[in-house]
Amino acid sequence: MRALSIAATGMNAQQTNLEVIANNIANINTTGFKRARAEFTDLLYQADRLQGVPNRANQAVVPEGANIGLGVQTAAVRNIHKQGELQETGNQYDVAIIGRGWFQVQTPDGTTMYSRAGAFNTNAQGQLVTIEGYAVVPNITVPQDASEVKINATGQVFARIGNSSDFTELGQLTMANFVNEAGLQPMGDNLFQQTAASGEAIVAPPGDPGFGTLKQAYLESSNVDAVKEISEMISAQRAYEMNSKVIQTADEMAAVVSKNLK
Repeated sequence: MRALSIAATGMNAQQTNLEVIANNIANINTTGFKRARAEFTDLLYQADRLQGVPNRANQAVVPEGANIGLGVQTAAVRNIHKQGELQETGNQYDVAIIGRGWFQVQTPDGTTMYSRAGAFNTNAQGQLVTIEGYAVVPNITVPQDASEVKINATGQVFARIGNSSDFTELGQLTMANFVNEAGLQPMGDNLFQQTAASGEAIVAPPGDPGFGTLKQAYLESSNVDAVKEISEMISAQRAYEMNSKVIQTADEMAAVVSKNLK
């Protein structure tokens, strides 16, 4: 009975959906996190009767056929790159992106990754790094005797050295953009990796056309909406229960048929 296997694919799809929702809820307080959404497509159809062909030789053409779907499958888990709310931290090294753009981060093996999480700090050498210790690209080094650091909206980094009344420019932060942000591959640690689907990174200073700006002493919060996720979770649960009921009903029908054939 096809209903058994069809409903099984539905249960499997809703389990995937629930796992995606669970990950969204788990990261509701993760800086720069982008919620994901499971996308599904229907499986192949089995044709019991073809449309557009004569029902018998030299007879009328059948206007509608009989095509039975074989279930559902997971097509993609899409990250929704919507702006999260800004949260003031008061930390001079925290930076939030307003609008489009990604911070560039270099991992220890030299690979360039991309992140929306601007929770930065300095290492022992004064380099601007992420909370995981990965260097921010391009490299910005803050002198040990810097008493204050300023990062403006267009990414210029300034520091007040010692007791000086003037600020010295330390460097220029740049951002990366992608034609297809949904094509970026999430790698964990708030990092994303460029793929063939995302296209090559387009690098420019903040504030350039098509690029967002920066705001110092703020962080971008997760864009997960708790109410929406709870609603999605209830919907997934109901869909799972309905598919489970289909399997139960199909099993009972098969038992009746089997009993009548004896």
